[in-house]
Amino acid sequence: MENQIVTAASQKRSAQLFNCLSIIAVVLMPIFPILLIWGAGSIVMYAMSAHHPNPVVRDYIRYGGYRFYGLAGTLLVLLTFSNELKKIFGGPLHMWLAIWALSFLFVVPLGMRDLWRANKEEWKDMRIEGL
Repeated sequence: MENQIVTAASQKRSAQLFNCLSIIAVVLMPIFPILLIWGAGSIVMYAMSAHHPNPVVRDYIRYGGYRFYGLAGTLLVLLTFSNELKKIFGGPLHMWLAIWALSFLFVVPLGMRDLWRANKEEWKDMRIEGL
């Protein structure tokens, strides 16, 4: 059996990447396809990271996923009632700005906190046994 090394830099990058891309997707939310593209890409990244050898990396990605997928589910429910929301907010532009602002407040500050925490984390190289 051959040993493989997962470097500390790789683990740190893996822990930060999901949150960073989620933040970018929400900030650029008015460009609607960006959110859809990251929605599909995030599923692939989340699935690939589910079996990362370091449980700390899995935790960062899991909580980032909770935020992003919670936002996606909330958007699905809100946009089901978009006609009523347009009336409440006084038009489609105000409705979209309110949805974007709430999305921003939900994902960006907590994602930035996780980026900062992952940066401060003490990462160490891991040796894993290959097949």
